[in-house]
Amino acid sequence: MEKVRSTQLKFKGDKIKKKRKREHHDEGSASKRVEDEDPETWVLPENAAEIRGPTFIIHPSDPSPISVNFDSTRNKIVLSSLDKDSTSDTDTPSLLDRIPTEVAQVWVTTCVAGSATINLRTGTGEGKFLSCDKHGIVSAFREARGPEEEWTPVLLPDGMVAFMNVYENHLSVDEVAGGSLQLRGDSEEVGFRERFWLKIQSKYKKEAHEEKKKREAGSELTVIDETSTNHMHQAWGAGRSVVSQEDKKELKRARKEGRLAEALLDRRAKLKSDRFC
Repeated sequence: MEKVRSTQLKFKGDKIKKKRKREHHDEGSASKRVEDEDPETWVLPENAAEIRGPTFIIHPSDPSPISVNFDSTRNKIVLSSLDKDSTSDTDTPSLLDRIPTEVAQVWVTTCVAGSATINLRTGTGEGKFLSCDKHGIVSAFREARGPEEEWTPVLLPDGMVAFMNVYENHLSVDEVAGGSLQLRGDSEEVGFRERFWLKIQSKYKKEAHEEKKKREAGSELTVIDETSTNHMHQAWGAGRSVVSQEDKKELKRARKEGRLAEALLDRRAKLKSDRFC
C-alpha cells in the first residue's frame, strides 16, 4: 500500500517528531552512512523540473526584499516586506537564508501533465490559482485551472526564476500610485522586476531527481529489435517480415530525439513500397 504523504506545512520553530533511523555500516568500513538532509529544509531549485510542492517566492526589492503572499481574509495577493518584523540589522538574515514563517507566504506548485508549465495555488484559504488575463492583471480568485492559470518557469543563469504566462509575457513587480507594489503580467522582457528567488522543500527536489533517474534508466533498458517490431506490427503476407538493411543508427537517433514511432512508420511505408519494385 502506497504511503500517504502529509500535506501539512511546517515552519521554523515547530516541533517535529523525528523517527529513529537505523545506522548502516558499509562492509569493511567503520564509517556510518551520512544521513540525508531534513526533507522539510527549504532549498533553491537547480532546474525547472524541481519546482513543485510548497513554494516560497521572493523578490529582491530595495530597501527590503518582499514575498508574494495571499491574504485569505481579503482574498487578494499581497507583496509583503520580509523585514517588517526585524528590529535591527543583526536580526536580518541574508536573502537566500530566508524561509517562510507563515502559511500566507507559501504557494503550492503542481506540474501540468505533458507540459513544461506549472500551476501556483494558494497554501491558505480554499486554494485559489495564480492567474493572469490578457491585460496583464494578476489575481488569485479562481478555483479552477485554465490556460490563464498556467505559468512557464524560466530558470536564469544566476539561479533566479522568471514566470512566463500563456500570453508570452512575464510576471513582474510594479510600483503603483502611492509607492505601493503589485504584481503585473505584461512585461515583454526579463529585467530586475521580473526576476524572483524561489525556495522549495528538499524532499520535492529529491523526488524530481529520483524521477529523472527512473526515466534515464528506462531509456537505457529500451532495446530496439527491428526484426521483432516488424514481425509484430509491420508483417504482411502470412506473417512474412521484411527487415531493412540500413544502419540501425538511424533508429537509435530517432529514439533519442523522441520520434521513434514516426521513424518506424516511415520504414514501414518504405518497405511496403519496396516489395512491388
